[in-house]
Amino acid sequence: MKVAGEVCTRGTDKMRRFPLQKTRNIGIAAHIDAGKTTLTERILYYTGRVHRMGEVDDGAATMDWMEIEKERGITITSAATSCVWRDHRINIIDTPGHVDFTVEVERSLRVLDGVVVVLCAVGGVEPQSETVWRQADRYKVPRIVFVNKMDRIGADFDRAVDMMRDNLGSNALPIEMPMGSGKELDGIVDLLEMKAYIYDDTTYGMKFEVTDIPEQYLDEAQLRRERLVETVIDYDDDLMARYIEGQEIETGKLREALRKATLSADVIPVLCGAALRNKGVQKVLDAVVEYLPSPIGVPPVEGVNPRTDETQLRRPSDDEPFSGLVFKIMSDPFVGRLAYMRIYSGKLTPGTSVYNSARHARERIAKILLMHANKREELACAFAGDIVGIVGIKKSFTGDTLSDNKYPVVFETMTFPEPVISVAIEPRTRVDQDKLDDSLKRLADEDPTFKIRVDEESGQTIISGMGELHLEILVDRMIREFGVKARVGRPQVAYRETATCVSAGEGKFAKAATGSGKGQYGHVVLDFEPLPRGAGFEFESKVTDEVIPKAFISSIEESAHDSLENGVLAGYRVVDVKVILTGGSYHEQDSSEVGYKIASAIAVRHALVKAKPIIMEPAMKVEVVVPEEYVGDVIGDLNTRRGKVNGSLLRADGHVVKATVPLSEMFGYATGLRSATQGRALFTMEFSHYEEVPRSVADRMSASIEGMV
Repeated sequence: MKVAGEVCTRGTDKMRRFPLQKTRNIGIAAHIDAGKTTLTERILYYTGRVHRMGEVDDGAATMDWMEIEKERGITITSAATSCVWRDHRINIIDTPGHVDFTVEVERSLRVLDGVVVVLCAVGGVEPQSETVWRQADRYKVPRIVFVNKMDRIGADFDRAVDMMRDNLGSNALPIEMPMGSGKELDGIVDLLEMKAYIYDDTTYGMKFEVTDIPEQYLDEAQLRRERLVETVIDYDDDLMARYIEGQEIETGKLREALRKATLSADVIPVLCGAALRNKGVQKVLDAVVEYLPSPIGVPPVEGVNPRTDETQLRRPSDDEPFSGLVFKIMSDPFVGRLAYMRIYSGKLTPGTSVYNSARHARERIAKILLMHANKREELACAFAGDIVGIVGIKKSFTGDTLSDNKYPVVFETMTFPEPVISVAIEPRTRVDQDKLDDSLKRLADEDPTFKIRVDEESGQTIISGMGELHLEILVDRMIREFGVKARVGRPQVAYRETATCVSAGEGKFAKAATGSGKGQYGHVVLDFEPLPRGAGFEFESKVTDEVIPKAFISSIEESAHDSLENGVLAGYRVVDVKVILTGGSYHEQDSSEVGYKIASAIAVRHALVKAKPIIMEPAMKVEVVVPEEYVGDVIGDLNTRRGKVNGSLLRADGHVVKATVPLSEMFGYATGLRSATQGRALFTMEFSHYEEVPRSVADRMSASIEGMV
C-alpha cells in the first residue's frame, strides 16, 4: 500500500529555490458548491502543507479564512497558497464559485499558467462553469477537469463529459474512469497505467493501494483506453505511425503526447473522484505536474514600452529585467495595504524601487510575503514565476504593471464587467461619515467591480456591484472590519439608455468679452450612431484644423462622454453610441476649451432627443433546480416576473428550469422560491445582457422621474 506523504516533500521550505520547470502556477475554479475548496483542503493535507483537513461545512477550511466565509460556507475572495508534490512547487489560487465574485476568477486566470476546473458529477456543466471556461479561453489557459462528487446519488461521469463537449465545445478526454458511483464508488482506474487505485478510508485517503483492474471493470477500461490512445495519437505523427503498424505504445510516450495536446488546448484531460471522501485527489496532483505547464512552458508575456511604444517580450528568467503584474489588492489587518503580484521576469528583493509603467509612478517594496491564505512568511527574494504578496506600494491597483525603471513595460491589463445593481448608503451618525468614506475607498481599491458615486441631486452616496449578495457582503465587511455603522437603502437596478437611430445635434456657445477679459466661444455639430449591445462609447472627428483646431478636439470628446452620464428619458447613463464630430466653427480670439465643452454638451442633448432613445435593463440568466412536483409553480412564477423560460431538462437531483428574467423582477426571489417549494429548490443567477424595457414599464419609470422633479 502506498502512502501519499511518501511521494512528496512535506512542508514548503520557503528558502528553497525550485527550478522553473518544476514550478506550477494553477487555479482551482468552478461553479458554486462543486467542491473547489474541499479539493484544495485535501491537496494541502496530502502535500503536508496542513496536518488536519478543514471542512467547509464546519467553517474550518484553511482557504476560507474570513469570518463571513466561515459563517456562510462559501468562498468570497480568492486565496493563495503553495505546496510541494513530487519535488514540484505548486502555487495555488482557490477562487470563488458565485457569479457575484467573478472578478476574483478573472484576475486570477490572468496570471495563472493552468487551471483545474471542478465539475459536480450530478450537476455537470452549470452556469458558472461556462463563465469560468470562457474566462480561461480568453486568457488561453490550459486546463484539466476533475469531475467531483462521484460519491453522490445520481452521479454520472459520462454525462458530465458529454456536457463538456456539448456545452463548452471542448475535446474532453477521460484519462480515468470511476469504479462505481454513489455509495458504491470503490476507487479510480488510471486508463494510461491500466491500474486501479483503492483508497483507505481509515487514513483519510492518505494510504492507497495500486492493483490490477477488477474483472467487472476490465472490459470497459480497455474500451476507454483504446479511445484515449486513438485521440492522443492524432497529435503526434510518430505515435500515429507506430499505432498504424500495430506497435505497442509505451505509457511514457502517451503521456508526453497528451501533455503536448493539453498545453495547446487541443485536449482537456478529465479525471474523477470524490474530494469529500478523499478519493482521487492525489491523481489530480499528479496530473497538475504531468500535464499543466511550468512558467517556461507558456509563451513569453508581451507588453509595450511606454516611452517608445515598442513591443516588448518578457521571458521567465531571473536574468531578464524585473517585471510583474499586480492582480489583487486587499486590506490586511496586520500589514495594511497588501498587493498580490505575479513576477514574470527578473528578481525582486525588499527595499527595491520599482516603476509603475501604467501610472508613471515610483514604488518602493517594503516586504515580500509568501502567502498561505491569511498567513504569511517573509521572503528575502522572489524570482520569475513566483506569485507573492508585496507590502509598501501605495499608487498601484489591480491590473497595473511594475517593472525596472530602466526597462519599463506595460502588460495588457484586465477588463471587468459593469455593475448591475446599486443601493444608497449613509452613516448612522456624523462620526461614522469619515469611517464610511475610508472603508468604501479601501473596498473599491480591492474590488474593481465595486463602484462608488455621489448622486448630484440627492447628495446620497450610491454603491454599485454585481448582485445582491455582492453588496450584502461588502456592507457586512464594513461593519465587521471597519466598524462602520450605516443605513442601506433598497437595491436599485442599473438601467441604461441608448439611441435607436442616426441623428444629429448642433451646439453653440458664445459669451462676449467684457472689459479687458477674453470671451468664450464654441460651436460644434455632432452625428449620433447606435452601436451593437455592449460596444460602449466611441468618438470620431471628421473636421479639419481649419474648422476646429486639433487642440480642442479632446475637450469636445471629453464633454460628449461626460454628457452621456445622464440620458434624456429617465436620467440613466447612455451606452452603445458613437459620436461623430462633423462640423462647427472657430473664433480666432474667443475660442476656448470651456466654450467647446459647453457647445458639445448642448449638441449631445439635442442629438439624443432626436435619436429615439430607449431604456434598457439588465436581463439575468436564471437556472432553478427544483423537484418535479414544483416545476409548474416555478415556471408560472417566472412568467409573472416577465421571464422567458428557455426550457427545462431532467437530471438526477431534479428538473433544471432555464430562463432569462429582468433583474428588477428578481429581488427577493430566494425567499419566494423557498416558500413555494418548501425549501427544496435552488437557483443560480448571472448577468446575461441588456435588453429594451417594455413600453409600459418605461412609461412608468419616466412618469415617476417627472413626478419627483
